[in-house]
Amino acid sequence: MALKPDDRWIWDFWHVEHENTHHLYYLQAPKTLSDPELRHRNATVGHATSTDLSTWTEHGTVLTPGGAGTVDASATWTGSIVRADDGTWCMFYTGSTFLSPETTTNIEVIAKAVSTDLHTWTKDPSFALHADPNWYETLGDSDWPEEAWRDPWVYRDGAGQWHMLITARANTGASIDRGVVGHATSPDLSTWTVQPPLTEPRHGFAHLEVFQKLTLNGQEMILFSAHDQVISGERRANGATTGTWAAPWNEHIDLDLAINLSGAGLYSGRIIDRQGVPMFLGFELTDGIEPFVGGISDPIPIESAHGHVRLSNEARIS
Repeated sequence: MALKPDDRWIWDFWHVEHENTHHLYYLQAPKTLSDPELRHRNATVGHATSTDLSTWTEHGTVLTPGGAGTVDASATWTGSIVRADDGTWCMFYTGSTFLSPETTTNIEVIAKAVSTDLHTWTKDPSFALHADPNWYETLGDSDWPEEAWRDPWVYRDGAGQWHMLITARANTGASIDRGVVGHATSPDLSTWTVQPPLTEPRHGFAHLEVFQKLTLNGQEMILFSAHDQVISGERRANGATTGTWAAPWNEHIDLDLAINLSGAGLYSGRIIDRQGVPMFLGFELTDGIEPFVGGISDPIPIESAHGHVRLSNEARIS
């Protein structure tokens, strides 16, 4: 069964597998808010576990906003989890601060929490990674209503260097093209250096959300999500639509070859290994009637060959 509680909306999520158990962390907000658009400024992080990616046991809320003066004053948003060399689990997540209750204007910062057991998490109040204005747009540089610096995806390369991919906007170019893959590096998961973006501001995305770097059948690729409002008219005229996207990553990320992996029904998707078989999970954005549904889908098998990837159950991508 899908992870779809009656009392809450669930949307963006991230995952780690440990000792044959899948740990899922996700954004959640109470349905008592009535308007699902209010979920963004009321988001906390929930936790559930599963052995099959289908049947989930919820373990409650693991992160909540920090309040005035903190990097996550208003809400805790999307992140990722890696394990340090000393065995400590590190969750890098997005802290959001809304500047007023009447507008969507907010500042996003990368924050950090640590755990020894994947259940209890302690925030690191000394950690905050901000957008560097040398390369990235910050609030007030354009009419964009946020300082986009969120959704960290952390991984380690073969030389031992840690990398962080970040939803960001370049500080040059047309607004609809400014969406880039932000980048930072670290030798130890503690000290990070913001680097230039890994893509150029020319690909017809105002932003690209919720990254995942992975390899399928020897092909490196990146997953991200984008919705109609942030996709250029030219891309939409060629069939691009709201959903989860995939792009090849050879020597560089080739957004010219980015394709819709799903449609508007499944957003912020991840590909997760289930006993050697890649499975796609996404949150249910819309069912064609309700503009926002919420809840994590059941796993959908992935087919990949010759550098291409698609969902094997085509009925689930609309």
